[in-house]
Amino acid sequence: MSFSLSFSGIKKMAFLVGALSVFSSAYAQSPPDKMDLYLLIGQSNMAGRGKVDPVNNPEREGIWVIQADNQWKKAKDPVHYDKPSVAGVGPGLSFAERIREENPEKVIGLIPCAVGGSRIDDWAPGQKHEQTGIYAYDAMLERVKNAQKNGTIRGILWHQGEGDSSPERSVVYNKKLKAFFKKLRKDIGAKKVPIVIGTLGDFYVKKNPTAAVINQAIETFPLENKRVYAVSSAGLTDQGDETHFDAASARELGRRYAERFLSVGRK
Repeated sequence: MSFSLSFSGIKKMAFLVGALSVFSSAYAQSPPDKMDLYLLIGQSNMAGRGKVDPVNNPEREGIWVIQADNQWKKAKDPVHYDKPSVAGVGPGLSFAERIREENPEKVIGLIPCAVGGSRIDDWAPGQKHEQTGIYAYDAMLERVKNAQKNGTIRGILWHQGEGDSSPERSVVYNKKLKAFFKKLRKDIGAKKVPIVIGTLGDFYVKKNPTAAVINQAIETFPLENKRVYAVSSAGLTDQGDETHFDAASARELGRRYAERFLSVGRK
């Protein structure tokens, strides 16, 4: 018995194979609907400015990141997209990897919302960040609401303060931080989740001594507010600009955030 296909038959078969391939690829990239969500928020060192190694930067299994268009994809560096031309390695991905080491059954969803160069005042509703044109709080809120369709907020990571390291701004930082977190918790429905905030790098304090006032506020803030914890960036190094962590230090900072979260969960 012989078998033959017409040219039109071959075209139809090719179309079906291609369509099936596209469908399979889309299905493979469909995000889970019960992820543990973590909000990454603050300034450029949360967004990440470390150099990305494209060769050793695979997509991470079990870790997803929501994009600016509110679509999910498997996570790889850079996680953030506040300033696409300089976005790089930050603490978010190593944080998620360490959390999954402890809880491999968990699927992590990262919500990147940090904006480089932002001051605490830029994180107010309706406030436009002049450097990027981003309405930081409003964009964050929309992204969180979309992310929550696929999971539950389990924690908030904050790293910010370089932009407030001036004599007049630093003395009111603690008060503004308290008001910010109070509103944030209410608006995203996360009144009891842990918030972990990181200190500014030693190298930045050396460059700008007023930043020591910001670090003091960060270190004492958890003593005055429930479910808030601090991590130190002591000993970490910059990438030569006395402002941003290099890639290795950004990853180490992420692990420190994770250890703090995990220690809270073990209590």
